[in-house]
Amino acid sequence: MKSLALEQFLSEYLKPELIKDFTPNGLQIEGKSDIHKIVTGVTASKALIDKAIKEKADAILVHHGYFWKNESYVIRGMKHDRIKSLLLNDINLFAYHLPLDIHPEVGNNAQLAKLLGITKVAPLEVGNPVSVAMQGHFDESLTGQFLKSLLTTKLDRECLHISPASDKDIKTVAWCTGGGQGYIELAAEQGIDAFITGEVSEQTTHIAHEMDIHFFAAGHHATERYGVKALGELLHEKFNIEVKFIDIDNPV
Repeated sequence: MKSLALEQFLSEYLKPELIKDFTPNGLQIEGKSDIHKIVTGVTASKALIDKAIKEKADAILVHHGYFWKNESYVIRGMKHDRIKSLLLNDINLFAYHLPLDIHPEVGNNAQLAKLLGITKVAPLEVGNPVSVAMQGHFDESLTGQFLKSLLTTKLDRECLHISPASDKDIKTVAWCTGGGQGYIELAAEQGIDAFITGEVSEQTTHIAHEMDIHFFAAGHHATERYGVKALGELLHEKFNIEVKFIDIDNPV
């Protein structure tokens, strides 16, 4: 398929115009016009680019691309090496950040809910249809230790669990994949039993203890593997195009 046709489909499907982001969404680096093979991954690192070159991919589709707000405009060093590799090999780079977090079907939040069996999914930010944090229920109450084990098993990553003094059972849960630890207070204010995200900050421990809420940090990378993977699978099914997900391990 044509690269511009792919960008048009992704734009119509993910609707990036609905949410203000910190990076441009869509085709960030232009390559060849005809796309026969796509490599998907979480971040457009040099390691992923090198793998895509070996796979003879025509395009790379990621969650974390380039040109972030407040980063330097200068193309040198690491940024130069990445972009040079893409240009020399005529590889398109497509990147979708927040639109891939919030999409109700292939989004990172939706895919994590599916993976963990969370039901009755709704925005955590009440009244905001493009909330980047979500809330839902488990069909049966879980202990904090069980949810930690579930996350560790499902994501294949040791999960950090901060338990409140009550160590209460968990029926309601809120989550935001990636670096969403700041939403823990909003979840606690709504009386939710647990909050799941990728990263943790120093103050998170105190908030969990003082606001009586379980907190789970399961890894930024680990919680955001599944959106871009699901999107790639959709492209394969819809357009019969070869798509390969490549997971570049990241302990964070």
